[in-house]
Amino acid sequence: MSQSLARVLVHIVFSTKDRCPWLDDSIRLEMHAYLVGAVQSDNVLLRVGGVADHVHLAIFLSRTESVAKLVERLKVSSSKWIKARDPQFSTFAWQKGYAVFSVGLRDKAALIEYIDNQATHHVRRDFQAEMRALFAAYDVDFDERFVWS
Repeated sequence: MSQSLARVLVHIVFSTKDRCPWLDDSIRLEMHAYLVGAVQSDNVLLRVGGVADHVHLAIFLSRTESVAKLVERLKVSSSKWIKARDPQFSTFAWQKGYAVFSVGLRDKAALIEYIDNQATHHVRRDFQAEMRALFAAYDVDFDERFVWS
């Protein structure tokens, strides 16, 4: 094949450090808008959403950028952006880790709906319960001692 082609849909989730509720109603939509622009390059962001302590992204990955590099770039640039925006965010930070799940194209609409309905989901369950459910759904082994800190 003389051309490299890819169509890889992923669901990425990462939290604020210690799950502090930095992303309240006053800044959340601006952060989401910033992340839309920051995804850039050949990645295609389908949806961004979340609540005060974490974000979800549905992205078609570029064939030239790894998930690890993409998440690192998003976290670094958005941290710089929010800190420069207002002194009240001077200690803002994202958690070190992240979760990423591969999603079949048949499940794209369900993923987008899931991200769009984050506020509703979190009336009933917290971040840890949500992540445990995602880990179970995607058959991800994890160690409770390390995943939340």
